[in-house]
Amino acid sequence: MSAEVFTEHVLVWLGPVPLTRTMATSVATSLFLWGALAPVGRAVARTPEGRLAAAGRLMYRFLRNLVTETVGHPSRGLEIFSGSLFLFIAGAALLGQLPGFAPPTTNLAATSALAVLVFLAVPFAGIRARGLSGYFKRYFQPSPLLFPLHLVSELSRTLALALRLFGNMMSGHLIVALIVALVGLLVPVPLMALDLLIGLLQAYIFTILASVYIGAAIRVGEEEGA
Repeated sequence: MSAEVFTEHVLVWLGPVPLTRTMATSVATSLFLWGALAPVGRAVARTPEGRLAAAGRLMYRFLRNLVTETVGHPSRGLEIFSGSLFLFIAGAALLGQLPGFAPPTTNLAATSALAVLVFLAVPFAGIRARGLSGYFKRYFQPSPLLFPLHLVSELSRTLALALRLFGNMMSGHLIVALIVALVGLLVPVPLMALDLLIGLLQAYIFTILASVYIGAAIRVGEEEGA
C-alpha cells in the first residue's frame, strides 16, 4: 500500500520526510522565482539604468504602495512578507501554464499553509506593536463573553483565505487541463491566458487580504500608543 500525505501520493522518502507532488512543485516554484529574480536584484545594484533594473524597481514600488495604502506608512517587514506571498502565488500561476505542471496552489494543503502563515503573522505583528498583554486584551473587549466570537472570526478568515485561493486556482487549472486533453495544446491558449490572469488576480487578492489583516494589528497598536 502506497503512502499518502493529505491524500497525495508520496513520491519519495527523504529519510523520515515524505516528498509529495505539492512539496516538489512548491520547491520548483521557489527555485524558479530565485532564478528569475536574482538577475533583477543584480541589475538594480550594478546597472540601475537598465530595463531589467527598471522592472525590478517597478515591482518593488507596486508591493511597497500596496503595503503603504494598507498600513498607512511603509513597513519593511510587511513588504517582505506580503511581497513573498504575492510572488510565490504569481509564480505558481505562471508555472501552472506549463503542460503537466500542477501548481502547488491547486492543493488545499498548500493554500492552507499559506493561510496559516498569515494567521500566525497577525498576532506576531500585533504583539510587536502593542505588547503581549495589549494584543490579547482586545479579544476580551468590550466584554469577555465575546472572546469565542473573536476567536471564531480569526479562524474563519484563515479558512476563507485557504478555500478562496484553492477554489479559484484549482477550477481554472482543471478547466484548462481538461480542454488540453480533449482538443490539443494550441486551441485553449486564450483560456490559458485567462487562467494566468485569474492566478495573478488571486495573488493580488490574497496579498491584499493578508496585508489588511496584519496591517490592522499594526495600525491599532500604533493608535493605542499615540
